[in-house]
Amino acid sequence: MRFTDLPFDSNEMIKGLRHWVECESPTHDAAALNRMMDLAAYELAALGADIERIPGRMGFGGSLRARLPHSDKGKPGILVSGHMDTVHPVGTLEKLPFRIDGNRAYGPGIQDMKGGNYVAVEALRQIIRAGLTTPLPVTVLFTPDEEVGTPSTRDLIEMEALRNRYVLVPEPAREDGGCVTGRYAIARFNLRTIGRPSHAGWALKDGRSAIAAMARKVLEIEAMTGEDCTFSVGIVRGGEWVNCVSSLCEGQVLSMAKRQADLDAGVERMLALNDDSGEVIIEVTRGVTRPVWEPDAGTLALYEIGRELAAEVGFEMSHASAGGGSDGNFTGALGIPTLDSIGVRGAGLHTLNEHILIDSLAERAKLCAGLFLRLS
Repeated sequence: MRFTDLPFDSNEMIKGLRHWVECESPTHDAAALNRMMDLAAYELAALGADIERIPGRMGFGGSLRARLPHSDKGKPGILVSGHMDTVHPVGTLEKLPFRIDGNRAYGPGIQDMKGGNYVAVEALRQIIRAGLTTPLPVTVLFTPDEEVGTPSTRDLIEMEALRNRYVLVPEPAREDGGCVTGRYAIARFNLRTIGRPSHAGWALKDGRSAIAAMARKVLEIEAMTGEDCTFSVGIVRGGEWVNCVSSLCEGQVLSMAKRQADLDAGVERMLALNDDSGEVIIEVTRGVTRPVWEPDAGTLALYEIGRELAAEVGFEMSHASAGGGSDGNFTGALGIPTLDSIGVRGAGLHTLNEHILIDSLAERAKLCAGLFLRLS
């Protein structure tokens, strides 16, 4: 049986995916993440996989590692690397319920990246049901913290990747259905302004507002954006009482660059903002960083295999380097052939319009199955 003849049914797949989507799993809710890992663990265990639940740390949920049955289990093979955390807090289903509208299915995390993760599991399910054997052993690793830069599981992903020949990352497909063969560097920073408190009504002039200082700093940081390196402030929190001049304000910054040297220069510019010489102290500390992943010969050869398989499925699959960051940054930067963004088609990720194209479920499952059966 050819991989294109496997009986993938998008309408059946969306029924299974619905359970995953309706199990909300935001990054900062460890219990919710663990419930989601339970669902995935059950489905992979039903395929005969050896299941390992890896405890979480740093306050995050745990990870799931599943090794599929294979005569060469334990030898280098294929790693499927996906994250189960989403940016949507528990309760988002009230605003973004799972629903189907024509060829679109909506729900929190359905595109980024539960749809792609489910597709990979479905591909393995149909391969096993058909009695087919993959040339290489397959390991699935689902982690809980990608949306915040993978602070607690980077080493887990990297060490697992180093045990394998190839890495497949079912992040959402690019807008044209293409995949990703490289990613830009990303750095995160924590900001803090420390002012002087006072009563905002009785003694306003005695205070030095941390919020006002942060507001000025936000404008300064975002004005640093250029062609080579971007800066954006995504989180600001400060103040407790409106009748008090704020003494503390905190924020977070994301910086992205196409080249590592440009990111390194951006890091220097950010750290140079530290200042304790004035009446308001400015503190900048570096957070997690994703390295530049530049496509090498191994990744491009893997892409060529994927491109040929996509043509057999019936679509043209382009490739490009991309921003946004993923755990493919880590595996690709290690020099392990990595194919990223082979997941579902859709739009609106990270918004209340997040959706997938239902017919892409079977399309992408065939692609995944082809990769599992072709790579050797």
